[in-house]
Amino acid sequence: MKKFCFLLLATVLLLGCAAFPVATTPTSLIPTVMTPGTLPEPTDPTQLLTAKAGQNFDIVLPANASTGYRWQIIGTTDASLVQSVGQEYLSAQPVMPGSGGVEVWTFSALAPGETEIQFGYFPPANTTQPDETVIISIRIE
Repeated sequence: MKKFCFLLLATVLLLGCAAFPVATTPTSLIPTVMTPGTLPEPTDPTQLLTAKAGQNFDIVLPANASTGYRWQIIGTTDASLVQSVGQEYLSAQPVMPGSGGVEVWTFSALAPGETEIQFGYFPPANTTQPDETVIISIRIE
């Protein structure tokens, strides 16, 4: 009987060692997946955006170019206070079908004052009525 208990105990211990391999500490870590880039946070339309005269500022709007939707400035902007410098689309990483991103609109602050810029989010093949509008209030110091 003692031999049987000894054999049973030895078997259980050996199986336990085989089921839980010893962890080793790697000498160097090599990343296997690139960390996706982060997109800038969208501009909050409920907050006043402030800029200094003579400097550029960005307005960031959530967008999804894969759907054909696009942002456009609607209405008039005060050309004595702000001037559009450019616009670019940044997609979420990794780029996948249907994944969104942001549109970054860059403006130059020309002179002190307050103004608003109104944007419309237009669906494909519709140039008259946006599905969404956003008004950004700006104070230039």
